[in-house]
Amino acid sequence: MEPLANKIRPKSLAEFVGQAHLVGAGKPLHEAIEGKHLFSFLLWGPPGSGKTTLARIYANALNAEFHELSAVDSGKDDIKRVLAEGKLHFSGKPTILFVDEIHRFNKAQQDFLLPFVERGDITLIGATTENPSFEVIPALLSRCRVFVLNELNEGDMEQIFKRTKIKMPKDAREWLKAMAQGDARQAIGVLENARNLYGTVTLETLKETIQSRNLRYDKKGEEHFNTISAFIKSMRASQGDAALYYLARMVEAGEDPLFIARRMVIFASEDVGLAIPTALVVANAVFRACETVGYPECQINLAHGVAYLAECKKSRRSYDAYFEALGDVKTLGNLPIPMQIRNAPTKLMKDLGYHKGYEMYDEKSYLPEKLKGKKYLK
Repeated sequence: MEPLANKIRPKSLAEFVGQAHLVGAGKPLHEAIEGKHLFSFLLWGPPGSGKTTLARIYANALNAEFHELSAVDSGKDDIKRVLAEGKLHFSGKPTILFVDEIHRFNKAQQDFLLPFVERGDITLIGATTENPSFEVIPALLSRCRVFVLNELNEGDMEQIFKRTKIKMPKDAREWLKAMAQGDARQAIGVLENARNLYGTVTLETLKETIQSRNLRYDKKGEEHFNTISAFIKSMRASQGDAALYYLARMVEAGEDPLFIARRMVIFASEDVGLAIPTALVVANAVFRACETVGYPECQINLAHGVAYLAECKKSRRSYDAYFEALGDVKTLGNLPIPMQIRNAPTKLMKDLGYHKGYEMYDEKSYLPEKLKGKKYLK
């Protein structure tokens, strides 16, 4: 039986929901589709935001031979087959190759695509949930326009629910919107399964259908880096509530607790530093607790450490001072070390003046002559 998501998939821009910044009147994809402009492009956006649907609407508008591959289970042979089929048709129609999850293609596979795109043998449409800047090779990226899709909002989801013609009470509808996180395909799938399994859609049957919600969090993708960045910046700004929220997101998504704790150890020296030196002791204790306790209990240790670090006074004096000194090392090289603080393990070295004049609590600068008077710790 054909899935409901496919049955109600829009066939034209008039039926398409969301992404008004791309498909609204006068917007780039609207103009491309209405004007039948043929070019390669990438659609970058979260799951269920309409990437595949837009690709199909575009291909239909241009009356093109449309071939769809998933980069998860496709390779060079599949691309060759598409090219061969295109040549056999002799229809004069353009050949559009849609590659879903194009970020899953490795460099060699993307390199293989490149000459066919350059020559115009195929028009490429790639769909990705990951930042193309990091996942698509520069040569291929430079030959494609990039369109960014947004997560569908609540109004968009309401319109999509209406298209399903499945009735449900308000509390079920609100829960489904929150659960799906703007992913129309997931929402429609859960809705369809609840109806098929229980005959009626209520908040209870929806919850029974999906036992646990999966947070969107690819440990190697952009959302991973966005979340850890938000986590660190929240602690830096002493916003404990925000830091705990982003911690909870990472924990719920299954992030390695040692990865989180390691970043906290770094933060303790980089951002708290000399303001409260014992913050490093606390952060290391959290790391050790995560090593010995593990999930689920170590989330409590993480929360303790995060709340503490967020509330600590901050000082980047040692961090800034070190990297200023490092800059001088890289610029000036190995400047001669003052004689009085050189080691003198032999008589010859003592005779040459090594260690001469050294006083244990000397107030004279021990910096090389060229850096005398330089202040790093400000």
